[in-house]
Amino acid sequence: MSLLHDFWETLVSVVRTMGPWDLLDIALLSYIIYYFYKLVRETRAGQLFKGIAFLLLVYAFGEIVELKAITYLLEKLFSFGVLAILIVFQPEVRRAVEKLGHSKLGLNALRLGLTDDLQERWKNAVEEICDACVELSAGCVGALIVIEQQTHLGEQIENGTLINADISAMLLGNLFFKNSPLHDGAIIIRDGRIHAAGCQLPKPQKEELINKKLGSRHRAAIGMSENSDAIILVVSEETGQISVAENGTLTRNFTREKLHSLLTARLIPDTSEKKRLFRFKNRKEGQHEDDLS
Repeated sequence: MSLLHDFWETLVSVVRTMGPWDLLDIALLSYIIYYFYKLVRETRAGQLFKGIAFLLLVYAFGEIVELKAITYLLEKLFSFGVLAILIVFQPEVRRAVEKLGHSKLGLNALRLGLTDDLQERWKNAVEEICDACVELSAGCVGALIVIEQQTHLGEQIENGTLINADISAMLLGNLFFKNSPLHDGAIIIRDGRIHAAGCQLPKPQKEELINKKLGSRHRAAIGMSENSDAIILVVSEETGQISVAENGTLTRNFTREKLHSLLTARLIPDTSEKKRLFRFKNRKEGQHEDDLS
């Protein structure tokens, strides 16, 4: 019981000496732990965390009732356990850390940095992509289009064929034509251009939980969206249905208008926001010049 008494005394003394920055420190650490757990709870690492929590409870119980053998063994286990976890669950940890960088703030900064030429290219690309998806959907031609954003897809591009061509509905239709040698793989679009075709995409993390009615293209789209911030478009070969995968979630039944609206919001910056930023910058520069004069 002395251990509980010492723990209580330590807790009281810590609370008495806490300041505002300490509270912020605890709040940030709690959020990071919760966010990381939310990312990995549907993976193998999620089950591991449950096991670690159980071992911590056993260790605490052993300390209270003085089970020396159990506490000694658990102390040795915890001493090198973190390194073992990082090695065994490296893919899950990497994906979790990557997702921390896919923030809306970063995406907005990227969009505001688009040049006028690149912005115009994306406008044309959105129109051609939507036209191609509608035409492929009408003919029930399967298609898988990956639109790269902040995360570069070098691994997927390496296993495909470099194209480096302007986007057109006719070219997309030819690439996905049933007898085309590249029709089975995915097309990767970078900076408003077709960068590569015939690319293979990663499998989803929890493939057994995905609807059995979804085919290989939909599964590949979900897998790619789990591993990056890319936008993946899928046209079903069986039904002609247009779907979009983002952040591990597949949304189905897209019309041309709905798809156009989504791609415009994701890929083309709000011109009014860009103008406000430009006016603010000019105003600040004008004030600076006035101060110097």
